[in-house]
Amino acid sequence: MIFENEIFYAEFESSEVPWIKLFVKRKCTEISDLEDFEQEAIFKASLLCERALREFYKPDKINWASFANYVPQVHIHIQARFKDDSYFPESLWGKMQRQGAKRDLRLEEFERFLKQQFAREFC
Repeated sequence: MIFENEIFYAEFESSEVPWIKLFVKRKCTEISDLEDFEQEAIFKASLLCERALREFYKPDKINWASFANYVPQVHIHIQARFKDDSYFPESLWGKMQRQGAKRDLRLEEFERFLKQQFAREFC
């Protein structure tokens, strides 16, 4: 668990690229089901994650996704993408394009960095 408050929590997805998942705690299947304050919090957190990924990793692209087909709970995926990752330009759920470049994700270091960002905005 990277961060948690009364509205949402953040965690990493295991992947070859930096990938954060944000889950709204209240049981809802659609973003439009959320209260305004919940929508504001999840989008603010998503933007915070995007900015942190961009600053820390300098990716070629950031991807956001919110399907909730398999996990019927409002959640957002924020992924740092690189032109040399295994799936680019496809989504990470798409068809593998190549054997991706190996990169040290430095997740412990990034987690500390991200927690500082969350603390500034949400504590």
